[in-house]
Amino acid sequence: MSIDPILVKSSFAAVEPHGTEVTAWFYQHLFEQHPDVRVLFAEHLDDQQDRLFAALGALVEHLEDTDTLVGILTDLGRRHAGYGALPEHFPAVGVSLLATLRHFAGDAWSPQAEAAWAAVYGVVADTMGRALVAAGPAGADG
Repeated sequence: MSIDPILVKSSFAAVEPHGTEVTAWFYQHLFEQHPDVRVLFAEHLDDQQDRLFAALGALVEHLEDTDTLVGILTDLGRRHAGYGALPEHFPAVGVSLLATLRHFAGDAWSPQAEAAWAAVYGVVADTMGRALVAAGPAGADG
């Protein structure tokens, strides 16, 4: 399925009022399913939760502005290289992201919304992954 901006935006509108409860649930799910990635994150996740929620909002806001979106995702990929992230981490993150959105979207979630978000995450993982690999393990600041 291709990206359906209407489904992505309407389902995120249902998730957004839950704020950082969304990102707390995401990290809990990710770490329960993939405890090996926990070491890539700070012990306290408050700032990280805020940044993730802001990044999700920016993703949805710029969904139809390809140049801006690619710029945001490229920058995120470079930064994640410096954190020790690897391309093989992206599938686990995608599973946890979809599970989180499904959990919070309520009636706004459907198989079509899930497919649209999976398509969005495919672009996210591909764009960030290419930037991450290009940046190497030192990341943009190294």
